[in-house]
Amino acid sequence: MPHANRGNDAMSAPSGQHIADHNCRLFVLFRVLFNSRFYYPVLAVLFLDLGLTATQYTLLNFVWALVIVLAEVPSGVLADRLGRRPLVLAAAVFMVAEMLVLAAAPQNGGLVLFLFCLLNRVLSGLAEAMASGADESLAFDALADEGREHEWPQVLARVMQWKAIGMVVAMLIGSAVYDPSLLSDLAASAGLALTFDQATTLRFPIYLNLLTALGVLIVCLRMQEPAHRTGAAIPTTRQAVESMLDAGRWIARSPIALFVIIGGLLIDSVLRVFMTFGSAYYRMIDLPEASFGIIGATMAGIGIVVAPMARRLVTTGSMLRNYGALAALAVLGLAGVALGIPLWGVLFALPLSAAMAAVGFAVSHYLNAAVDSRRRATVLSFKGLAFNLGYGFVSLLFALALRAYRDTGSMGDGLAGALTLLPLWLVFTVLVMALLFRRHRAQLLQRN
Repeated sequence: MPHANRGNDAMSAPSGQHIADHNCRLFVLFRVLFNSRFYYPVLAVLFLDLGLTATQYTLLNFVWALVIVLAEVPSGVLADRLGRRPLVLAAAVFMVAEMLVLAAAPQNGGLVLFLFCLLNRVLSGLAEAMASGADESLAFDALADEGREHEWPQVLARVMQWKAIGMVVAMLIGSAVYDPSLLSDLAASAGLALTFDQATTLRFPIYLNLLTALGVLIVCLRMQEPAHRTGAAIPTTRQAVESMLDAGRWIARSPIALFVIIGGLLIDSVLRVFMTFGSAYYRMIDLPEASFGIIGATMAGIGIVVAPMARRLVTTGSMLRNYGALAALAVLGLAGVALGIPLWGVLFALPLSAAMAAVGFAVSHYLNAAVDSRRRATVLSFKGLAFNLGYGFVSLLFALALRAYRDTGSMGDGLAGALTLLPLWLVFTVLVMALLFRRHRAQLLQRN
């Protein structure tokens, strides 16, 4: 009977015809729980309130990014050789561990605090790297086994919509529970004789994220490896290296894959740099700091609107025209941001958030459609590595521009000057890319 498994234990494997639906539902839930971090709206101040210096916090972010870069492609190879499910399970375990370590970090603990936070960042980077590519490969492969690859845009649309909802909830709740004054006022309104201080509330977002991490672990335990991928052996070092080289050669020889990855990272890297300095930009255009959480929630919620539009874009238009439209949207938004219009300048941040979400949607759709199952996770990990390297390079250029402009004025002047370079850089790189891929224009104009 087609529904016989529904009454079984949650851990039992669904029948073959239901593995795709089962994994896709869990993939959506995994992405929502994994990315909806309650401490995101207060990330920097959380670490500073724990007792770290700004320099230590910057160093920890560098370590986090370095761990992802080093582990990204090897984790993809393991996912292709060993299976996707063990990698997403490892990501969940690392996420639980990172939250436990952060929850136990001693406030104002000097070197001990720094070491706790360092371990947290290493575990967080490993969790990101283990999940990268393996999670969506698990869902896409299950669809491909049933000849349902054409349903992938719908899955991505659901991911984008629910992830946006999750981010909005996390932004609003995370910033609220971090505020001791707000919690004390709420307790008084409820007739409770409770008062909160920052030393207590700073851990509340961490505790909430520990709960979602446990949710991620439960979700991963329920995921199923497609039947044709079960029973793989752990690859030797030589096999792992050969798999990486094979995936690298495939990307280099595939104009479609190269265009998808390079085009995506050119747009994504510039937008991520702006998002990193978003709060500084809001302050520069005279927005009150109390509005930052609401702005962050609004930016996250844009995914709900963008999801059906992105799905329609990738299923009806050509790759070249879609990338061109997203690049144009990003350039217009960045140009508006560069004007530094007081208060109303925040409106130009909205198309940037929309473009960033749509780029991620398009890259996943086109790359999964182009690559075969045996190297899918490795190729997706190469994509993740390329995106992180692109972001790091543009961040370095932006930092140099900030320093150059700051030497001739205030910090606000430095940020305003550096922001004017972002649309110019994107236009320049897009023109260079158009020149490099001009021979493949006909192929890129085909509808996908």
